[in-house]
Amino acid sequence: MEYQVLSERVRNLSESATLAMSRRSRELKAKGIDVINLSIGEPDFNTPECIKQAAKEAIDNNFTHYTPVSGIAELRKAIAEKFMRDNDLHFELENIVVSNGAKQSIANTILCLVNEGDEVLVPSPYWVSYPEIVKLAGGKIVELPARIDTDFKVTPQQLENAITEKTKVFLFSSPCNPTGTVYSREELKALADVFASYPNIFIISDEIYEYINFKGKHESIARNEHLRDRVIVVNGVSKGYAMTGWRIGYIGAPALIAKACDILQGQYTSGASSIAQMASLKAVKEDPCKNEEMITMVDTFRERRDLVIKMMNEIPGLKNNVPDGAFYIFPNIREYFGKSIGERKIGNAIDFCMYLLEEAHVATVPGSAFGNPDCIRVSYATSNALLTKALGRIKKALEKLK
Repeated sequence: MEYQVLSERVRNLSESATLAMSRRSRELKAKGIDVINLSIGEPDFNTPECIKQAAKEAIDNNFTHYTPVSGIAELRKAIAEKFMRDNDLHFELENIVVSNGAKQSIANTILCLVNEGDEVLVPSPYWVSYPEIVKLAGGKIVELPARIDTDFKVTPQQLENAITEKTKVFLFSSPCNPTGTVYSREELKALADVFASYPNIFIISDEIYEYINFKGKHESIARNEHLRDRVIVVNGVSKGYAMTGWRIGYIGAPALIAKACDILQGQYTSGASSIAQMASLKAVKEDPCKNEEMITMVDTFRERRDLVIKMMNEIPGLKNNVPDGAFYIFPNIREYFGKSIGERKIGNAIDFCMYLLEEAHVATVPGSAFGNPDCIRVSYATSNALLTKALGRIKKALEKLK
């Protein structure tokens, strides 16, 4: 069937680079090749036992019917309490909408706010799905480039310079995927102060990596009081609770926007899984400072980060910063552009990643998918043994390039 029969909407979308690389890795593994996958964006830990038990009890209690579009009241109440406990943010039930993952939460919000031609400011590097979601809404991404020597953070002046009469939304993440960048409270206040002069701009703060934070307490831009009626906080259970497959995300938003998301979601997915919601109810009630499994996971990720940084610093030509959150390293690999081995030449980050996959059998993701063509994303969500093996392979493969 001809590709042209599909809608322009779909034809204009790009496949997720992270999912594409994972697929290519699986294809090589199916051929018996020992591929180490450092492209995947999920914890390699299992969901904590107490959360799994809550799901089992929900099934045994026949909690298997339709739920309200915005989520069951008990979960929304627990999320509101979590916002107060962890973020000092006050939300009522009417401000909370539970969705099928944080990705849907972001899509709901963008589709409810952005009209054809509206501009959405996005610091780059950014998560791969941001531009595609904005594209679906008919909006235009305006990138604010951030460099490795500034820890991939944008400045208030950059933000100010990018704002136009068409600017509708500022969309960013902290901790950030793909860079691991974490904004401090002071840095967030400086950005928030810019928006004080632009009351018609909304801020979508993607905080899905909140608990994987090596700096200490997570800070949210929503804590700046003058922005309270314009910030949509996006979060979920996937990363911090190792619950990627449960598909539960949520927003804390002004009531008008929350209601709009409820209406939109009601027309194309309705409420999220009843069982997953009961598991998430148990999850968000868990204090991350007291749950031993969560504490161990974060400590392990910090240890892995240090290991990967140490080994990458021993590879000539890689330029690294030290990320303060998430589980990614985003090294600059530009020094390898133009190098070759035989007939094979490295012209860009895509060539670089394919070379690592086919020569070193290590899967990574090109930075061009995240808005920075000079970098690659490396996930350290795997064991120390596999990370050591993978970095050894990468070093050996890169030594062959001249």
